[in-house]
Amino acid sequence: MLMAKLLLGKEVNEKLNARIIASCEALKEKGVQPTLAIVRCGERPDDLSYERGATKRAETLGVAVEKFVLPEDVTKEALLQVIDDINANDKIHGVLLFRPLPGHLKADQDEICNRLDPRKDVDGMTDLSNAGIFMGKELGFAPCTPAACMEILDHYGIDCTGKKAVVIGRSLVVGKPAAMMLMGKNATVTVCHTRTKDVPAVAREADILISAAGVLRSLTKDYVRPGQIVIDVSINWDAEKPNAKGGKGAIAGDAVFDEVEPIVDAITPVPGGVGAVTTSVLIGHVVEAARRAQG
Repeated sequence: MLMAKLLLGKEVNEKLNARIIASCEALKEKGVQPTLAIVRCGERPDDLSYERGATKRAETLGVAVEKFVLPEDVTKEALLQVIDDINANDKIHGVLLFRPLPGHLKADQDEICNRLDPRKDVDGMTDLSNAGIFMGKELGFAPCTPAACMEILDHYGIDCTGKKAVVIGRSLVVGKPAAMMLMGKNATVTVCHTRTKDVPAVAREADILISAAGVLRSLTKDYVRPGQIVIDVSINWDAEKPNAKGGKGAIAGDAVFDEVEPIVDAITPVPGGVGAVTTSVLIGHVVEAARRAQG
């Protein structure tokens, strides 16, 4: 039985990181040090893990990082003041604000995110960034995860023009922007969600299938057919999956990989696929924001 081609994030990163380093060096020659601000409220383990990865990737690619660590019980006013200070600081080019915000701030999350200068919004948090995706204009930046999906498609030479694309999930973080970005690549796009009837039948019609449901083992063999490209975006915890230490418990995507991989033409693994590219995209957005700031 033929194996599906694995769309590996490592291969995408090699070329993407080379481009970022070259752009970063060009800015430094002009006296500009691209800088990322990380704003974190509290000590959530997943935030800390992503922060470590982003900081390490930034250092590798030549981007400076400034951290603004606030207590979990930070007031809205104090957080908005930090954002205002960052907006006013010309030496900071991009901002990563960890979400979701603490529970007492969730009702104000939209206001807080939109306080950020869209020119520094490197992870698609503001309404203007979302408008930019919709209109195909450079207004802020797309969220890093769907942007990573597009980098994977581009790297592997997957032409979306005229193809049927199906996105499972309609969140503002992945599903909706991914659909708009696929449309920007001239694909014909269908978005499935919890109220869609017979999602497997719709998914099987896709040439390119992006699964962003965030539900472990939700993408089974019933959702796919031969010839498809599958981009598995989700990061789920699978308590039964064997890990590198010989025990059980590891991250996994939506796909039941052993079922789906033998059927489709190509698939991103989890881990090692989209997630591996997301951090590089984030740092690339910081460098691009610094370039735009120079006019």
